[in-house]
Amino acid sequence: MKKLLSLLLIVSITGCATLFKGSSEKVSFSSAPDGAEVYVNGSLLGKTPFELNMKSNKTYMIEFRKEGFEPKNVALNNSVGGGWVVLDVLAGLVPVIVDAATGNWYYLDQDHVNAALKEQQ
Repeated sequence: MKKLLSLLLIVSITGCATLFKGSSEKVSFSSAPDGAEVYVNGSLLGKTPFELNMKSNKTYMIEFRKEGFEPKNVALNNSVGGGWVVLDVLAGLVPVIVDAATGNWYYLDQDHVNAALKEQQ
């Protein structure tokens, strides 16, 4: 009974998504052919294939570049996880404020971003 009360207290003073989900997600990047440079919002972050932890409350513009191939842009968007909003509302006003302020109720729309690059003419 004490464990249940403790859990209810924690949920009521923090957001459900903040407590159970966290603020970032692992995203993997690949390309055909391998070895493309990956720029996220203009910054070079690696060469394919690789994985990266990314904040789920943001949107990203991904650009794949490789010598001899046309660059390819891919948008990585996010959306609100409706289940977290419902749980927050049921738990009270404080969890809604916490998860809204932290953005932890967002999910990235993809966990894998792939680009098939075309050779330049």
